[in-house]
Amino acid sequence: MSSTYVGNWVTKTVKSADIGKTGSCHLFRHSCATRMLENGADIRLIQQLLGHARLDTTQIYTEVAIRALREVHARTHPSSNLQA
Repeated sequence: MSSTYVGNWVTKTVKSADIGKTGSCHLFRHSCATRMLENGADIRLIQQLLGHARLDTTQIYTEVAIRALREVHARTHPSSNLQA
């Protein structure tokens, strides 16, 4: 399989899923890396899997995970509903 074939297949699959997003392999890579981080994978291992030379390139995924964590906390943590 060539990278072009996989890219075209992912683009077609995302489009046919009608999820309101466009994308190709980058969308798939980003989604997988974000889910791995959210499920406890070490950021250095994700860096290696993605082939990033520098950690700051991979740290984009931590921002997404932290934002999701804040949203879950605001929705579910008992202290988030306390009035001051």
